[in-house]
Order: sequence, then structure tokens, then C-alpha cells
Amino acid sequence: MSDQRFKVLLIEDNLGDARLIQESLADAKNELFDVETAGRLETAVLRLRAGGIDAVLLDLSLPDSQGWDTFDNVKAEARYAPIIILTGLCDEALALKMVKGGAQDFVAKIELSGGVLPRAIRYAIEREKSEQRIRRFNEELEERVQARTAELEAANQELEAFSSSVSHDLRGPLHLIDGFSSILEETHGALLNPEGRKCLERIHKGVLEMAGIIESLLNLSRLGRRQLKMQPTSLNEVVALVLADLKAEIHDRQIVWKVGDIPLVECDQGLMKQVLINLIGNSVKYTRPRDVAVIEIGQTTVDGEQVIFVRDNGAGFDMKYADKLFAAFQRFHRHEDFEGTGVGLATVRRIVQRHGGRIWANAELDKGATFYFTLGLGQASLTTAGVR
Repeated sequence: MSDQRFKVLLIEDNLGDARLIQESLADAKNELFDVETAGRLETAVLRLRAGGIDAVLLDLSLPDSQGWDTFDNVKAEARYAPIIILTGLCDEALALKMVKGGAQDFVAKIELSGGVLPRAIRYAIEREKSEQRIRRFNEELEERVQARTAELEAANQELEAFSSSVSHDLRGPLHLIDGFSSILEETHGALLNPEGRKCLERIHKGVLEMAGIIESLLNLSRLGRRQLKMQPTSLNEVVALVLADLKAEIHDRQIVWKVGDIPLVECDQGLMKQVLINLIGNSVKYTRPRDVAVIEIGQTTVDGEQVIFVRDNGAGFDMKYADKLFAAFQRFHRHEDFEGTGVGLATVRRIVQRHGGRIWANAELDKGATFYFTLGLGQASLTTAGVR
């Protein structure tokens, strides 16, 4: 920094102190200081607005301003110039508070000899430049994040619109296939041989499966646009409703249910029921080969975070494919063994993310799986069911 020249604004009403400060800066080695003086806040503000100041030396006691008011007014105008507070014997505590409030440094007037002030100015300017670089970097980073977020939101909206449009467009041809196959069965069914009738059955079955997939796609596309209806919800009560809905499906199954105390959370009750329908329904489906199925629903702590889980002793899956688990149409088992649209877990993830949470799973092939999820802000006031 040899022979570098700095423009310094000295805000000081005491002419004797102002002269001593100017002499101190005039004797500095390696730096050249051009010092301008202002004896009143009004004069200082006008000069700062004109720009071109590298550093400000500020006495807090001026004829037209005192203490914090002086500092606040100067700081508002010296946006990119560091402020060094000049203190008397009784002002150091106040000056230290101002450093915490945005001043770069403070120097006692009795310590102006020996190069203290030039060094303080030089360090203050360098710190201010570093802070400005950090601020610019943070602003650029924030702009990039906002731009990327906007791009992702636009992409999601386009994808949702595409899914909705495709799903609607597919319904028409599907209705035609179903309609004409039904007419064929009614008018010419008696003329068909067993193989022909089996082909018609496959057509009907395929139409039903396709209709289910289309409906799942439509529901998935609607999730991004649906307004959440947040309310305090007992997840134990929601689980009870889900098990009641499954009663007819599992009446001939031997299932050991282990339902723990699940928390009260702030959530969209309808969507949360869909999450539990999908997760518990999967456990029911993938434990079908078991003579005795064990399905557990409860709450636990993972890495200090409270999470809700659904665990079973079913077919499980290979964890090397876990990164694909929540993508639409990803299947880890043959459709002949376990039916489904391939959209259920994608729907669960979308709902959990809409609530500010996350979902993941641990599993072992042929030994079962555990699905964990959190609910973000809705879980912040999480309490044990029945206790408020």
C-alpha cells in the first residue's frame, strides 16, 4: 500500500484537536492522507453526499448533534466509507457500542501519536472493502438462488400443467377403448372363443389400471396448486380412520398392529390422511406373503429430530435403488406380485414437502422397510397425542 492516497473526512468541532489529528496524519509513512474537515453534522452530511470519501473520523459531540444521533446520521450517509470514532477519556464505552453497531474502530484522542491513527484508518478501509466484497457475494448468491428458485417453480408448474393435460387427453381414447370393447362383448361375446373372451378381459383390466394411473397423475399434478388447510391434527385419530378404511381389505389377514403415541401436528388433515393411506397401504400390500404381518406406526427421534415412521416386515427393497424410491413410476417389484400405479410414494413425498418436511426410508430385501417423515414447521410445536 506504499504511496497510496486516501481521502479522509474529519468531523470535529474542536480546532485544537482537528489540528493535532491533521498533523498526525501528515507525519504518516507510506500513506498520503487528504484531510477535509467539518465542524458541524450538517456540513459533514453534505460532504458525504458528494461522495469520494475513503474514511470518516468522527467526534461524537458536535454543536448540532450528540452521541448516537451523530453516529446514526453519519452512518446513513457514509454507506461505503468506514467510520472511526474519536473518543475522549469518558467515551470509550459508548464508542465500543458503536463499533458493535457498525463503526469499524475507535481511537482515543490521547493516543494519536506513534502512527496509531494512520494504522487504524488503513485497517478500517481494508476491513470495509472485505465486508463489501462479502456483501456483494451474498447479494449475488441470493439473486442466483432466487433466479434458480423461480426457474424450478416455473418448471414444476409446466410439469404439473403437462401432467394434467396429458392425463385429460388420455381419458378420451381410454373411454373409447373401454366403450367399444364393452359393445363387442355385448354384441359378439357369444361368438368369441375362450381365448377371445380372455383378450377382452385383459382389455378391461388394462383400462382399469390405466384409469387408476391417470387419476393418480391428476392428483399428483393438483398437489402443487392446492392451498394447504393447516389445523391442529391428532395423527392417532387419522391412523384410526385409515385402519377403518382398510378393514374390508384385510379382514382375512393376520396382522399385528403396533400403533404408538403419535404427535399432534399442524397440517392439512386431508393430505396427511393420504400420506398415511399410501404408507400403511404399502405395508399391508408388501406384507401379503407373510403368514403373520407386523406393521408398526409411531414416533421416534433420529439425529435429534422427532420423526414419524411406518415399519413393516414385508418384502423390503434393495437400498442401492433408494434414490429412485420416490420418483413416479419407479417399481422395485414385479407388477404380477404387487399391484399399484407407481405414483403413491411420489404423492407422499410431494405432500410432505408441501408441509416443509422430508421423507426417507431404510429397508432390507425380504426383511421389511421403514419409512420416516418430518413435517417441518408444522412439527415445531409437536406434542404427544392427548397432551397440550
